Amino acid sequence: MKHLGTHNYFVYILTNYQKTVLYIGVTNSVEKRVAQHKADAFGEKKTFAGKYNCYYLLYMEHFQYVTNAIAREKELKRWRREKKEALINSVNPDWNFLNENW
Repeated sequence: MKHLGTHNYFVYILTNYQKTVLYIGVTNSVEKRVAQHKADAFGEKKTFAGKYNCYYLLYMEHFQYVTNAIAREKELKRWRREKKEALINSVNPDWNFLNENW
């Protein structure tokens, strides 16, 4: 059982190898969720991320409460691409794949 204040939720942005598609999601385990997206990309391609081979992590934010993470995910999904790119650039200007060494 988790203790009060130890909850971890993440909003994350993925892209494909060519960096032409952006996918935004929310999870409580970024590494596990990215692995699921990658498996779908190499498998049945059932999801948007799988269909467009989005399993390269560019950005993530941490939240203690799932409601805050979901609200942020919805906010980011409403943004135009230019604003999403500016957010990514603010912490990862070279668009390095953060999950490259997993």
